Amino acid sequence: MWRYFPVFILVLWAILALTQTYLPISPYHIELDKILQAPSSSAWLGYDELGRDVLDRLIQGASSSFWVALWVVSLSLVMGTLIGAFSAWLGGWLDLVVVHIMDIFLAFPGILLAIALAGILGPGLNNLVFALSMVGWVGYARLARAQTLSLKQREHVQAARALGAGNRRIVFRHILPLLGAPLIIEATFGIASVVIAEAGLSFLGLGVQAPEASWGSMLRDGSRYMLMAPHLVIAPGMALLLVVLSVNLLGDRLRDQLDVKSQAQNR
Repeated sequence: MWRYFPVFILVLWAILALTQTYLPISPYHIELDKILQAPSSSAWLGYDELGRDVLDRLIQGASSSFWVALWVVSLSLVMGTLIGAFSAWLGGWLDLVVVHIMDIFLAFPGILLAIALAGILGPGLNNLVFALSMVGWVGYARLARAQTLSLKQREHVQAARALGAGNRRIVFRHILPLLGAPLIIEATFGIASVVIAEAGLSFLGLGVQAPEASWGSMLRDGSRYMLMAPHLVIAPGMALLLVVLSVNLLGDRLRDQLDVKSQAQNR
């Protein structure tokens, strides 16, 4: 049962995010007579400080975190992989410049750099995705560069070069397909990092803006009523915990499945 728990949580997260607009929820509906009401049969997670259904807000927050994670990881993966692979393949001064740029980005804590970029660009979902993507590509670029430096010496790559294949063809046909496994694992763990970063920036007011919901903004608003209505913090906090934990567990399992050496040792 525990084996399928992470898959169940992530599938539920994806379904809620993709079908949020079609579900019979009212995340903006206010009922003044139910402000800070505790969970009950009529509202499983209670009501917030404005009388809005916490469950409906939680579902809308699931959609926000899902799409931010999807876009940020996708953009960072594509951009970082291409930069790292072509930098390692071409080498020379270009590779040196790319390495120094990555070192500059790594000199700053990622979340602080994202906060600075989001503060300069202003709050909003699009700016949040851009800020996190500008920070997240470095990890994929380093991994792609290290793997490409190793793969470019392989026999099949040398044979393709001897047959007259161009740099673009070699990179896309003989290098990038072999980078799939480590990059997929890195992207899996990247999802958890982006979910936490999105919640953190929204908590600071730099992410999803009211009246739309985000798990981070729900934590920020609910923290003022922790003693009177702890359900306002427990609900989004548990949602974050379950999603991040499930992503990390699934990433560990995927890494073990794709690790040829560990599989050979187990046999």
